[in-house]
Amino acid sequence: MTRNTNAPEQLSLLDWVPPNPVVRFDPSLIRANQFSSRLSRAISVSLETCGRSRERIAEEMSGLLEKPVSVNMLNAYASVQREGHQISVPRFDALLSATRDRRLLEFMAEPMGWAVIERRYLPAIELAAVSERKKELTRHEAMLRRQALNGGRW
Repeated sequence: MTRNTNAPEQLSLLDWVPPNPVVRFDPSLIRANQFSSRLSRAISVSLETCGRSRERIAEEMSGLLEKPVSVNMLNAYASVQREGHQISVPRFDALLSATRDRRLLEFMAEPMGWAVIERRYLPAIELAAVSERKKELTRHEAMLRRQALNGGRW
């Protein structure tokens, strides 16, 4: 009797891929020599892939900022050629809200060695930190125990 390995209801452990808590842009899509150019490319990719029209994004940003944001402004922020049109922090925040693209935050955090993750992962990270500290304390306790047994000598 042979086992049917093509059965759709049979799951394979080898097919499982763990979730990636950090989302980032494909480096080849935002490649440029200067930070401002990479930022423009990141904004462009975000606008293209968020699934919403630039008109809708500009409208939502305008509502959030209570100031007009036009499609032409978005196009300028997304253009490497328009160096004089850098996005401000409040407008960047509004863009994040409108696109919901966490990759934009990761773009800013990654060069500093930081990562942008979902809050649901924070307890697991804290648990790992506590576990590491517990191991350090256990090693320190063992060293002190050895010293005590040896009359205070190493």
